[in-house]
Amino acid sequence: MSDTGVSTKQSRLFALPKFLSGEHPFPWLLPATAMMVVFGVYPLLYAIWISMHKRNAATRVNVWDPTYNWIRALSDDRVWNALFNTLTYTSLALIIQLVLGMGIALLLDSDRKGYGVLRALMTLPLVVPPAVTAMMYLLMLDGSFGVLSRSLYALHLLSPAKPILANSATALPGVLLADIWQWTPFMVLIMMAGLRSLPKEPFEAAAIDGATSIQAFFRLTLPLMSRVIAIAVLIRGIDLFRIFDYVKVMTDSGPGTATETLTSYSGRIYFSGEFPYASTLALLTLIFVILISTAFMKLFRVRL
Repeated sequence: MSDTGVSTKQSRLFALPKFLSGEHPFPWLLPATAMMVVFGVYPLLYAIWISMHKRNAATRVNVWDPTYNWIRALSDDRVWNALFNTLTYTSLALIIQLVLGMGIALLLDSDRKGYGVLRALMTLPLVVPPAVTAMMYLLMLDGSFGVLSRSLYALHLLSPAKPILANSATALPGVLLADIWQWTPFMVLIMMAGLRSLPKEPFEAAAIDGATSIQAFFRLTLPLMSRVIAIAVLIRGIDLFRIFDYVKVMTDSGPGTATETLTSYSGRIYFSGEFPYASTLALLTLIFVILISTAFMKLFRVRL
């Protein structure tokens, strides 16, 4: 057999199937579509379906009652308290992380020797699992031996009689510390990418006109970075609104309901066995996220 015949036979053996060798994109989109349906669409539809049932605590049977859980959720004081805590937590974390992220990004926006290593080190907190971060700060904020707590006691900023995570006035800020430490680098990376993409001509013209660095920041940097900042706030805000890990590990929604968020409340209900009501709370959280993010995108004209 000639070499041409052998190569033709080998090419036929290793040729792609006909449905994969065409130009239609469906075969390549099928795996991603299947995963989206299995892990996204189906759980959502199932949550909607089960939220329309009332669970009988005695028989543990779900009975069809489409409005029971929704009326219960809207009249539940703990839901509104959890929503208030969630909005407070999200707002404070966003403001602090945005300010710190922009400030650190401005400091690291340099090509000097060693700054590349610093930028790389900024990513280390992001690879730590949130539950591990929460446990680390739980130990550091412990009222008896926590290094942060004892430091604040030594500075007379807090009293040992009122541990940070056991006091309703300081428990939420204590949880915020862990979130700020871990996710401020995320803001730093986004802000730094935005700073590196800014055109140099406006800043050179401003320097020639005698503008100070502060004037250039407020009149050039911030306006030019507005789209990047809006996208960063949107992405981080959506993630913050469904906070669960830090609250569960550090305070378990306590003391009382001082740190209870919508997701932690729905998780508590879920593990108690009331799956229909827990699904309703999860869907309510999703509705709030969609409404707030949509309003934010309309207000600041964000287009993803």
